[in-house]
Amino acid sequence: MGSFTIHTLDKALDLRLTNEARRNKKSKNQLIKEILAKSLGLPVEGRLTDDYREFCGLWDLTEQEKFNELQKDNSQVDSGDWNT
Repeated sequence: MGSFTIHTLDKALDLRLTNEARRNKKSKNQLIKEILAKSLGLPVEGRLTDDYREFCGLWDLTEQEKFNELQKDNSQVDSGDWNT
């Protein structure tokens, strides 16, 4: 497992990291590791990723068109559904 040091953090950035770490009840080190992992699309320990990159590019054009056709009714609001 690798490690590195970041030199000469801007005061505003250091303060923001410190406050964010306190707010989340974790160390700045843990916060920075989570920020780096999330920004690179990697899973954050103990959490699921919140993107859908693993699903991108799975459908061909025919499958996409079929899906769009099946979902067409979902793009229109039926005002009768909102009357109580």
